[in-house]
Amino acid sequence: MLCQNCNKRQANTHIKKIVNNKLEEKYLCNECAENMGYKGFLSGFAGDFNSFFGLGDMKILSNETVRCECCGSSYDEIARTGKVGCANCYKVFNKKITPSIIRIHGNTTHTGKITSSVSPSIKAKNTIEQLKKELSRAIEEQEFEKAAELRDKIKSMEGEINNE
Repeated sequence: MLCQNCNKRQANTHIKKIVNNKLEEKYLCNECAENMGYKGFLSGFAGDFNSFFGLGDMKILSNETVRCECCGSSYDEIARTGKVGCANCYKVFNKKITPSIIRIHGNTTHTGKITSSVSPSIKAKNTIEQLKKELSRAIEEQEFEKAAELRDKIKSMEGEINNE
């Protein structure tokens, strides 16, 4: 793609900005990007680009999109379609995919569904697990009153299970 500013050189910088709730996107070459004040923060960086960003298995080639080595999917394709190409994509795009998974599902661990035919003790055990996670979060955030309430609730529920 050619630079949208000079229409002469290959664009290798993608600028996105929101002005008055309207998304503006531009594809610029290095020279135009620098002239517009978008100086490359990696200029002079000597080292492994992948390790600098912690990208692991990502294959980064100049002027090419990052793609999964197994299926060839890019993050942009995954974001556009909502479908992950293969299991390796979760490793390759982990840092980009994980926030979306948490936003959509609430966590990154599959817990399955609990039907009405499941015994009350199994439901209680699942509830206790959730409460323990909330307790850990409350302790980390130093919400000690909430942590105490959760601790008491967990003890009470564990006592009910042990009495069955």
